[in-house]
Amino acid sequence: MSDTDLILRVAARGDGVTADGRHIPMAAPGDRLNPAGGLIPGPHRVDPPCQHFPLCGGCQLQHLDEPTLADFVRDRILHALATQKIEPVEIMPTHISPPATRRRVAVRSAWAGKQFQLGFSTEKSHRIIDLQQCDVMLPELYALLAPLRAFLNPLIERRRDVQIKLARVDQGIDVLIENWIANDLSQHEALSQFAQEHGLARLSLDEGYGPVPFYEPEPVTVTLSGVAVGYKPYGFLQATVDGEAALVEAVSSVIGDAPVVADLFSGFGTFAFSIANGRKVYAAEADKDAITALQAAAARTGHTMFTEHRDLFRRELSSDELNRFSAVILDPPRAGAKVQVAQLAASKVPVLAFVSCNPASFARDAKTLISGGYRLQRIWPVGQFRWSTHVELVAEFIRL
Repeated sequence: MSDTDLILRVAARGDGVTADGRHIPMAAPGDRLNPAGGLIPGPHRVDPPCQHFPLCGGCQLQHLDEPTLADFVRDRILHALATQKIEPVEIMPTHISPPATRRRVAVRSAWAGKQFQLGFSTEKSHRIIDLQQCDVMLPELYALLAPLRAFLNPLIERRRDVQIKLARVDQGIDVLIENWIANDLSQHEALSQFAQEHGLARLSLDEGYGPVPFYEPEPVTVTLSGVAVGYKPYGFLQATVDGEAALVEAVSSVIGDAPVVADLFSGFGTFAFSIANGRKVYAAEADKDAITALQAAAARTGHTMFTEHRDLFRRELSSDELNRFSAVILDPPRAGAKVQVAQLAASKVPVLAFVSCNPASFARDAKTLISGGYRLQRIWPVGQFRWSTHVELVAEFIRL
């Protein structure tokens, strides 16, 4: 058995990679290929906890032990930076969210013969795995799937697939059902009765024109750093509470005691509220519902915060505008923030906390910042989406 049959690492999509560059599905570092093409288990392979793995597309890495999961998250970031010939000064310890902590999930429905199924899609297909177990989502979210199956089974036409989006909020569980029309009063009444029986925080339908709440006994909120913020149906939240805390702690470490801070792509205020006490904060966000909720919560709690409904892809802050701030928090979507980063690179902002959910777009934008005179000082790798290939990070950039 040659060294070329040894699995050395896990690639970006979850395949093991041999010493000679072959990609092997479901392989862990330390595994070896045997002559028949199978795998000889190595020291970093564990028994997957879920009966649906690896068919369910919700997880790709349940066969890896804990240290290897942490290495995967870190190495995804380092590999992306290496493609841009960037070396960070310091890598902080990787944070991995525990099992059964995902507070925001979307499942799909499908008919298989006479069976109404509800679950995640299989990897690279539209087939649904009818979930009989889930070690990722919060137990209270998973516990709602069986009642939802029973409720929707007689209501959903066989030709129609619906998507059900669940989020844990302050008042309980927020449910959004997409691609289904409640046709008559009896169905409307059934929706309200279901919501009451299961103590839902809210139940909404989206028939293609935006979410419409059918049941909401009190305004739904999410608490961010002690501030209750109005929450629209399935609005963006960090995937886990502990993951959010890890990101917030890293961002706070980066900006230190900077007195005037800009939070760009602020969402509902995950970072803005975490650093609002004792300083002035500017928050910009393209999602009107999110920035309106942030503004209302800030006014109600007396925080010194200026909010702006602003699409930073179409109307980025100029370098002159950015120069008013002693620190900037940047948390763009997966595509990154190419245009806004170019203005940051031309600015004089002393320190930047860059939050990213895509190592590739982050590395591209980091190269622009470094070319503009910043140094990549520290990186905090975060794996909120446990057992998946999805990776997040916080990076500290300091102007030289």
